[in-house]
Amino acid sequence: MTATDQPAPLLQRVADGDQDAMRTLIKRYSGLVWSLVRRKIRSQSDAEDLVQEIFADVWKSAHRYDAGVGSEDTFVAMITRRRIIDQIRRIGRTPTQVTLEAPNAQTACSQTQDNEQLDTTSNAGRVMGVLRTLRPERRQTIELSIVHGLSHSQIAESTGMPLGTVKAHLRRGLDEVRTLLASQLPAESKEVSR
Repeated sequence: MTATDQPAPLLQRVADGDQDAMRTLIKRYSGLVWSLVRRKIRSQSDAEDLVQEIFADVWKSAHRYDAGVGSEDTFVAMITRRRIIDQIRRIGRTPTQVTLEAPNAQTACSQTQDNEQLDTTSNAGRVMGVLRTLRPERRQTIELSIVHGLSHSQIAESTGMPLGTVKAHLRRGLDEVRTLLASQLPAESKEVSR
């Protein structure tokens, strides 16, 4: 077989509008894309949506592929990585809204478990209030770490902050939350004891 008999690279065929090539590309790279997405995105539905967006982006960007620069695997992985970073940044910019519902008063009085739930709801409300008072970058790093479960390096990658800055914001932010919560507890304890 001569070099002229070899089929064009898969991404080149996708760029030329070959639908069979796009189906083959999805079949070939869905495992790679899915595994990369699921490492960083916790929500199943968000991950599924992101995988679809990634393949749409690969389809739109296929004309930019240059076999002399890198392999098709690398090209698909780079687009996947960029889209994951964009998604993590989007998550970081979207304020996390938590709805706190007070438990039924009658049930709360009759069962110890419901009293604990009321206590937890009250504490969660206090913590959310304290988080709102933090500087935006500290609040963002805490939310990405605690709410979304990202590591320090993932937060640095998604926000563009240096790793040391991320660690400092987390440490100072958590110290600030601890201090503010501690300053609220004694006042409430005094009111309860009266």
